[in-house]
Amino acid sequence: MPARIIQTNEAAFEKKVIDPVTLDIIENALRNARVEMDATLVRTAMSPGIREQGDAFPLIADHKGRMIVGQFGSYIGPFLDGYEGTVEEGDLIMLSDPYSVGGAVSHSNDWLVLLPVFKDGRLIAYTSMFGHQSDIGGMVAGSMPIVATSIFQEGVRIPPVKIYKQGVYNEDVIKLIMHQVRTPDWCKADLNALIASCRVASRRVIEMAGRFGDDVFVSACEELLARNHKAMSQLIDTAISEEKVSFEDYICDDGMGYGPYKIKCTMWRENGRVVLDFDGTDPQSKASINFFLNENMMRMFFGIYMIMVFDPQILFNDGYYDLIDVRIPEGSLLKPRFPAALSGRTHALGRMFDILGGLLGQKTPEFLTAAGFSSSPHLFYSGFDKAGEYFQLFQIGFGGIPGRPLGDGPDGHSLFPNFTNVPNEFLERYFPLVIERYETVADSGGAGLHRGGNGILMSYRFLENGKIAIHDDRWFVPPWGVNGGAPGARARKILEKPDGSQTIVGNKIEDLEVEANDVLHFITWGGGGWGDPFDRDPALVAKEIEQGLVTIEGAKAYGVVIAVDGTVNDPATRALRDQLRNERGEVSVFDFGPDIETLRRQCEDETGLPAPRAPQWDIYAEAAE
Repeated sequence: MPARIIQTNEAAFEKKVIDPVTLDIIENALRNARVEMDATLVRTAMSPGIREQGDAFPLIADHKGRMIVGQFGSYIGPFLDGYEGTVEEGDLIMLSDPYSVGGAVSHSNDWLVLLPVFKDGRLIAYTSMFGHQSDIGGMVAGSMPIVATSIFQEGVRIPPVKIYKQGVYNEDVIKLIMHQVRTPDWCKADLNALIASCRVASRRVIEMAGRFGDDVFVSACEELLARNHKAMSQLIDTAISEEKVSFEDYICDDGMGYGPYKIKCTMWRENGRVVLDFDGTDPQSKASINFFLNENMMRMFFGIYMIMVFDPQILFNDGYYDLIDVRIPEGSLLKPRFPAALSGRTHALGRMFDILGGLLGQKTPEFLTAAGFSSSPHLFYSGFDKAGEYFQLFQIGFGGIPGRPLGDGPDGHSLFPNFTNVPNEFLERYFPLVIERYETVADSGGAGLHRGGNGILMSYRFLENGKIAIHDDRWFVPPWGVNGGAPGARARKILEKPDGSQTIVGNKIEDLEVEANDVLHFITWGGGGWGDPFDRDPALVAKEIEQGLVTIEGAKAYGVVIAVDGTVNDPATRALRDQLRNERGEVSVFDFGPDIETLRRQCEDETGLPAPRAPQWDIYAEAAE
C-alpha cells in the first residue's frame, strides 16, 4: 500500500504559462537553495567526512517527488510507493536501510532525512539530504566491514521512521539509534545538520511560492522538468545509436581473496529511449562489495554524463527518466538479494562512470574519456589516545582523474566534484597522527596527448597504537587509456616500521594493528591517458618534469628525450618518436593493458601481493560462511 498524503487543502494546482524571466529566476533560486543546503550542512556537522569533505547530497523535489535540483536523482517516488504510512505537515522522516528504498541510499552509513513542504495546507515540494555517518555500530570501527557477509553485520539499519510527527520530536527513537553507534556525539550533530539543511531549503521554497504564487511555482517546476526532457531527447537522438554497444570493467577483488568481478553493460537506442542492460554482470558477492544500484540513480548517472559531455549548460533533473530503461538482473553484483552486505559498494559505484565513458565514447571517440573515476579510497584509523579518549578517523582519498578530450585529468581529485580534501592541519589537530608527505605520484597518470591525472601519496605517521582499515581498488586491473593513451598506474599501500622495514599491504584490509611511529604510505591510482602521447608538446613534458609531475625516465613514454641541461633534445625526440610509432603500430581506441590471466601471472611480481582467485560462486559461498 503506498503512502497516504494528508492535506487539509485538496485543491488542485492550476497550470500557468511561465515566461522565460520568471522561469530563470525560479531556476536560479532553486540552485541557490541547494547551495545554501550544502553551506548549512558543512557549518553544523561534526564528522570530517561531512564537515570537511562534503560527503552528503541534497535534493529539492516537486510535489510529486521528482528532483528539480540535486545530484543523485530522486528516491521519493519509490519510497512513497513502499511506505505504509502517512505524510503530513510537520513530519520529518529518517531512514538508512538501502533495501527499504530500492537502493536510493546504497549502504547503511548514509542517513537520509526527508521533509515534505506544505503551504496553506497543500504539499508543494520535498526537501531531502543524506550524508555518510562515520560510524553506525556494527562489527568494525567505521561500520564498513570488508569481511561482512550480511547487512546485519554492518551496523544499525533504520527503516523509514518519523523523527518529527506533525511537528512533535520523537526523542526516544533518536536515543535508541544513538545507543548503537561508537560516536554518538558526531552522529547526532550530523543528523541535526541534515535536518537543518532540509529546513533551510523548505523555507526558501515557501518564500518562492509566496512571491510568485503556488500555481506559478508548481508550473515552473513542471516546465523545468519538461525542458530537461526535451533536451535529453535531442541528445539521445544525436548521440546514441540503435546499434548495440557493450562494455565491461572489473572490481579488482572483494577483500576476501576473490576477484576480479565483472560489471557489463550493453546500450542501445530503441523507440527514442536509451536501454542500459547489465545482463552479463557477475552474480552478487558474499562479501560487502555489492552495489544495490537504484535504477533512478543510474538514470541520473547517465544523464549527468551526457549533459557534462555534450551540453553542460543543462540543469539536470528527473525530467528525462522515462527516456532511459535500466535493466539490472536480480541477484547480480548490482542488485543483490537481501540480506547481502553492501558497505563496500564504493568501488562499483565509482566504476559506473568508467563504464558509461566506455559505452558513450565507442561511437564518438572524440568524446571518449579514459578510466580513472574508478573508486573512492577510504582510510580508517581508530584507538585510544594517551588520555584514554577514543578516536576514530574516516577519510576519503583521491586518485587521478582520467585524461579527457579537452585536456589533462586533474591530479589527485575526487570522484565527486563537490568533495574536498580534509586539510592536513585538521587531521593533525584532531587525530594522533602526522602527515609526513602529501604529493602527487610522478608518472602515475597514463601517458597521452592529454595526460591522465596523477595519483596521490599520503604518508601517515601514527602516534598511537591502534587499528587501520583500507578500502581501495584499481590495484589489480589498471585504469585504461583511450585513443592511444596509456593505462594509469595502479594503487599501492605500504606499511613502514620504525626500523625502516616495509611491508606491502592489501588495498582492502580490516583491523590491521599499527603501533606508534608506524608510517602508512597510502598511494592511489592514476587516471588513464587520452590520445597519442607522441603528439604531446615536448616542451610541456619538460615543464612537467620541472614540476615533479613526470620524471626524465617517464618522459620516454611520450617519446621525449631530455638533455643534460633539462631542455628537450629535439633531434633525439623526433627519432625516438618515429621509432616508437613504428614499434607500436596502429593506435587502438582502448588500451586495457594485459588481459586478466596475464595480470594474475604477473601480479605478485608487479604488486607484491598474491593474485585474487577467480570467483567460483558455489565454492566461494561455502568458504565465506
